[in-house]
Amino acid sequence: MTAAAQEAPEHRNPRLVTLPALPGLGGLYAKGVASSGRIAVTRSPVGRVLPGPRDVVLPDVVYRVADVPTADATEHLTAYQRLVGERVDDTLPAGYLHVLAFPLATALMVRSDFPLPLLGLVHVSNAVSVHRPVRVGDVLEVCASAKNLRAHRRGVQVDLVTEVSTGGELAYRGVSTYLAKGFDLPSGERAPDVVSREDFVPPLPTARWALGGGTGRAYGAISGDRNPIHTSVLGAKAFGFPRTIAHGMYTAARALAEVGAARGDAYDWTVEFEKPVLLPGTVQVAITRTPDGAAHPGGFTYVGWDGRTGKRHFSGKVTPR
Repeated sequence: MTAAAQEAPEHRNPRLVTLPALPGLGGLYAKGVASSGRIAVTRSPVGRVLPGPRDVVLPDVVYRVADVPTADATEHLTAYQRLVGERVDDTLPAGYLHVLAFPLATALMVRSDFPLPLLGLVHVSNAVSVHRPVRVGDVLEVCASAKNLRAHRRGVQVDLVTEVSTGGELAYRGVSTYLAKGFDLPSGERAPDVVSREDFVPPLPTARWALGGGTGRAYGAISGDRNPIHTSVLGAKAFGFPRTIAHGMYTAARALAEVGAARGDAYDWTVEFEKPVLLPGTVQVAITRTPDGAAHPGGFTYVGWDGRTGKRHFSGKVTPR
């Protein structure tokens, strides 16, 4: 199967599936664990091959929930803002909109025709655009789709795209990229090896986060993402971690909060995840302002790393639109 064939469904009109409400993550995770065990794979000299060409395409659907109210979101929003360090007001920051839309994307990933197992998917990056502020009281339309199944040198990647609109206008678009390690496309297509990233030289930190052992449970309680790698030492050890690890989106959201109001009402926000943050742990963080350009205002770069080892945990940019 060629790359063009894999992407072909994205160029057709996908089937719109309207759900009555945003689903709960608890039931979705239970379904995802069960469906992960049912995804049949065959062995090859290079790894596990996704089942048959007819099954390797992504679901050609868009999930949609209309009329999502936010009038009663103040208490939950405030708890989120305080946890990640955002200013407490009535604006839903990008990280909160990710939390709001994440269950709809997860519902796609646990469909019987989704070709990758939810269990073991690695969240490797996010790219977000905030086109206009969303505030408490706005009525939202939330959509989710899966796009761009592609080869990666360590497996197969896929993008989960979520969009939030209000008043008929797009307010937020987020692209979360996940990696399924050890899988190959039936075509045999493999991404070429990439040049390893340049050695990281830690800059002068602008912040130091001391994250307690309960950080994963605290963020899980607010986000609904109670994956055991974040909330249970035994669960984390089952996946090869010596201790629980922080949610990637928690660390990214804290970095976004460090930038603060200087990002403006509309902005682009990216993050790439590298070495997980073990809990409890300390993260050194540096926020650096980039100079203004001829066409665009300057933005910010951020990076978080382990002060003992110098290993980078995450890095990204925040750019006013």
